[in-house]
Amino acid sequence: MLRKLRKVDYLIVFVMLMLMIISITSIYSVTKETKLDGSHFMMIRYYIVGFVAFIGISLLDYRLLIKYAWYIYLGGLVTLILVIFIGKDINGAQGWIYIGSLSIQPAELFKLVLIIFLSCVLYRKKNKPLLSFWKDVVPVGMLAFLPFALVMLQNDLGNALSYFVILVGLLWIGNIKYTHALVGLTLMGGIIFGSTQAYIHFHDEIIEAKLLKPHWIGRIDSWLLPDSAPSDSSYHTRNAKLAIASGGMKGMGFMEGGYVQKGFVPYAYSDSIFAQIAEEYGFIGSSILLLLYFVLIHRMILIALECKDRAGPFLIVGIISMFLYQLFENIGMFIGLMPLTGITLPFISYGGTSLIINMACLGVAMSVKLHGQEVEEDMPNPQTYRPAPPKQA
Repeated sequence: MLRKLRKVDYLIVFVMLMLMIISITSIYSVTKETKLDGSHFMMIRYYIVGFVAFIGISLLDYRLLIKYAWYIYLGGLVTLILVIFIGKDINGAQGWIYIGSLSIQPAELFKLVLIIFLSCVLYRKKNKPLLSFWKDVVPVGMLAFLPFALVMLQNDLGNALSYFVILVGLLWIGNIKYTHALVGLTLMGGIIFGSTQAYIHFHDEIIEAKLLKPHWIGRIDSWLLPDSAPSDSSYHTRNAKLAIASGGMKGMGFMEGGYVQKGFVPYAYSDSIFAQIAEEYGFIGSSILLLLYFVLIHRMILIALECKDRAGPFLIVGIISMFLYQLFENIGMFIGLMPLTGITLPFISYGGTSLIINMACLGVAMSVKLHGQEVEEDMPNPQTYRPAPPKQA
């Protein structure tokens, strides 16, 4: 046990504590003297549970997760299917299961499930120098598409897209052919560009044909057509941009944000919490937050590079892909780079399921740190492969 404690990456633990402080104080700032007053106490409880999950998974050998990945995957699919029948609708997405007063969002939980499962599938193809398109890439893609489709049925585009990003990240480290990757990226870029242009040019026809749900149209309009979008559709993102801009360099001060404190930014304690940080702490505070995320991801990259077992890096790359997507999407949707979705800011936004899953993911990364040095699979012994000396003539 003492030997493992010496291996703990305490810089990751420090970053987690700093993010916890930022989260709790930010939630307190925007919920004080509102009907959500006291939410910071609930967030403290979530963090306590999260740290328990982090410590427990850190001590667990991550190879057990790889060993039982198929059972974990099937269990995760069952929860996604249950949501379709017994899930509760919140903010337009039917993604929550209630057990008494406890709410669970299986789509958040399945992020870690998918990382473990795809890591297992690709790890077992370790003897292949490059992935075959039909025998490897397509089957792996179909295994990821199934939960993607189930979450789309729940009307949760944000979490569904995270599955796609995880798949791309793991295929990349799984040695996909460069030609396949180039074709895939080109095709994806063409689809995105073509879809956005078609939406802009045939906007009225799409609305009349009811090809998209009304709240999707509102979110896309506020992203692609902000000047002509109805005021109620662009209200959220417009006020979030104004809040971020009003923060300036140093911010307006703790609990002094004019937009977030007066309720002009919806969900400032959860999805929109970056607007609160930018307005009250300014560019400097926002940069410090992003620096903490950078340190966290950098430390995980180092763990992956030091790991002697091939399964460990798969897990960490999947986790990093998930975090990068959440960061880019959450911050990007409030500065006009991305459409508005229900993606939380990792470790900062209010939410039990999201926080605990993120803490569990860091527990997996720490488990790779603690146990990844014990295995030397696929690490050739230099003495074994030392070339024989040339024969004397």
